[in-house]
Amino acid sequence: MKRAFEVKSAGRWQEAAAVDRVMLDADGRLRRRMLLTGEGGTTFLLDLPKPTALRDGDGLVLDDGSIVRVAGKPEPLMEIATADALHLARLAWHLGNRHVDVQVVGDRLRIRRDHVLEAMLRGLGAHLTEIEAVFDPEPGAYDHHGHGYES
Repeated sequence: MKRAFEVKSAGRWQEAAAVDRVMLDADGRLRRRMLLTGEGGTTFLLDLPKPTALRDGDGLVLDDGSIVRVAGKPEPLMEIATADALHLARLAWHLGNRHVDVQVVGDRLRIRRDHVLEAMLRGLGAHLTEIEAVFDPEPGAYDHHGHGYES
């Protein structure tokens, strides 16, 4: 069986050279070791030295030198907007205080859909929009998983 032992960061390899693609949600992209099958049928063992946060566009280098592209799988999300940056910072604080995974996208925040959090955010004056998008949450300040390798 083929083995993926290295990650090439998005933008640091030729995506046109990919032999296959694996589509994973945010939880599926935080991995160290697991069996994966690409959309084109390439089966391989992801075998990294430490847990790694894979990003949309990364390349997984197989032991034969070929590369499988990582694609983020769209998920049901809530996009959070406010009238000003101070209000957005306050909402971010409330989410962080609850240890919620958050993605920062320009002047908006994204979280996974959760009716309890949505009610809290509406009560705090947030403007919420349901979307389907790739979720790429911020790593925590003490996150030692890292992105992977800068090859």
